[in-house]
Order: sequence, then C-alpha cells, then structure tokens
Amino acid sequence: MIAVIGSSNVDMVINVDDFTLPGQTQKGLELSYYPGGKGANQAVTSRLLGGEVYFLTCLGNDGNAQMMKRELEAIDLGNGIRYVDSPNGVALIEVSSSGENRIIVYPGANSHLSPEIIADSRESLLKADILLLQNEIPFESTLYAAKLFSEAGKTVIFDPAPSSNIDKSILRYVSIITPNETEMAELAGYNLGIEEATAKLHKMGCEDVLLKRGNKGVFFSGRSKSLVVPAFKVRAIDSTAAGDVFNGAFACSLDRGLDLHASLRYACAAAALSVTRRGAQKSIPRNEEIGSLLGE
Repeated sequence: MIAVIGSSNVDMVINVDDFTLPGQTQKGLELSYYPGGKGANQAVTSRLLGGEVYFLTCLGNDGNAQMMKRELEAIDLGNGIRYVDSPNGVALIEVSSSGENRIIVYPGANSHLSPEIIADSRESLLKADILLLQNEIPFESTLYAAKLFSEAGKTVIFDPAPSSNIDKSILRYVSIITPNETEMAELAGYNLGIEEATAKLHKMGCEDVLLKRGNKGVFFSGRSKSLVVPAFKVRAIDSTAAGDVFNGAFACSLDRGLDLHASLRYACAAAALSVTRRGAQKSIPRNEEIGSLLGE
C-alpha cells in the first residue's frame, strides 16, 4: 500500500507560443482547467496504475474544491480528504509551444494540512509501506510525516518540489529523494557535477538519490551502486506533471515488488507518455500503454 500526503490544486493552464516576457502582454492560445497539485498527481498516478493508495489532503470551500472532490472520489481516493475554511489551492501554468512550463502556485487549503491532521490520520497512513511526499504543504508537516514513517521502518520518497524553504534535516528521514536538476542544484549547490552533488546529499543523510533529468533520463545513486536509465524518445506537448507521474509510477512499481532497474524503466516510460498529452492528471497513462512502450 502507498500513502501520499500532499497538495490538491486546480490547474489553470494557458497555452502560448513562447513564454511571456516581463512587461509583455500576449494573446493566449487556449485556456484549460485540470485537477492537479503534486500530491494529487502522484496519488492519482499510483491509483490509476493499480496501486492501493491512501491520500491525505486538504480541500477548501469553493467550486475548485468541489471539482477536486469529484475527481478524487471517482477513483476511490476520497477517504483522506479533510475540508477547511479556505479557498482551494490553485496553480497558474503557462505552457509554451515546445511543451515547457512555468508555474505559480497559490497554496490555499493546502497550507492548512498540519502535523495535527497527520497525527489524527496516523492509523490509516501507517498501513502503507511507502510514503510519497512533496513540498506543497507546510514544511513542518512534511518533516513530521517523514519522521513518522522513517521511525516506523517504512520507505519515504521525497520530491523536493518546490525546493524553497527546505530544512535539510529532513534528509535523515528520507529513503529516496527525487529532485530534478534545478532542485538538485538548490539543495546541493550550484556548479557541481552529478556525482559530486549526489555524494553531498548522501553526506547530509539521504540514503538514495534519484535525479530526474527530463529528456536525458534518470541517474540513481545508492549507497552501494549507481544506475543510469535513459529517457524514451517522444514528442513533448506538455511536461506539467511529468515528474509527478514518474514518482507515482515509481512508487507503484516498487510496491508491486519489481526491482530497482525495472521500476526506474517503468517510471521513465510513464513520464514519457505523460508529456505527449495536455494536463496534469489527464496526462497519466495506463498500464497497457506503458507496457507497449516498454515492449512487453
């Protein structure tokens, strides 16, 4: 079983030819609304790929919250919803014609996901063997959850996104950290090579480092071995949720008992397929599609 503690947002996506420059006004090509949030994206990915998932999240008191409620309950992810008196979380996403994105997040209800709410859900959460965390809820809550699961002997996978305001003391409770290249630089320091940066995170206490490198694949550094898994070649349309799809698929694969290399390839295939379609949760592939890309 997989536990996910994290954010639920409604994504407001504007497609443009090129990113808007400071002081520039340009015409958007398309406006879309999608269910999103890093926590929800990862939970929904694991669930749609066949995992048993408990998702702890906070929703607000507006129409966006009702949209998220419908989406989560439709796939049996409603048991961990907590409601608070606040607008729901929202992400404003600009997507260029090359598929790259820029994102501004308003946390809203996500800022109410406290350590106390996690403690109240402890019994349900600790039925899981794997915990997925991100950084879109209060950091004190993320730290509390990581410590809770680590001390219970569980696997803690931490996606340090966004990478601001992270107290590196959390790394001692993290089994696998999954930064992208920008987040790695912010955590370990700029102008470092991959091996030097990962070694620095190991010294900070993190057991395993999984660097997500976009169309260059992934680099895994463990205490005793390292692995490189190349990306699958696809035509990218929207990379908004690629990292979240990767983490959700990776956790689901590990939970099924697949080995590390197979789990990394499975997650790379899922992420590759996700960038070929628009939206966050709408871009999540299914097992049959992943198997086809893997040649299974």
